[in-house]
Amino acid sequence: MTGARVRDPGLQPERTRLAWRRTTLSGAVVAVLAGKTALTGGVSAAGLVACALCCVCWLGLLGLAHRRIRALAAASAPGALAPRYASAAVFCTVALAVCGTALVVRG
Repeated sequence: MTGARVRDPGLQPERTRLAWRRTTLSGAVVAVLAGKTALTGGVSAAGLVACALCCVCWLGLLGLAHRRIRALAAASAPGALAPRYASAAVFCTVALAVCGTALVVRG
């Protein structure tokens, strides 16, 4: 075979972009609900801290997702997600899940 092989990615990059978008959208819902819950029934220090934590985690996840989506769009064969970014994404997702669970239990 002569010449460079052209990669046919199929629909995998699109599915990955959609998964990142879905994750950030669900994080936005959790952050908004955390804000609503923190401000309902009076403002408390614990509620404000929880709301701020949810918002910070969501913004971190949004930044990671945006970075990954750009990498997928720019490269014909994108590399693996760096371990530190993968760890940050897992941390933010787990923190948002804990906030969402706390909202359901409190509600």
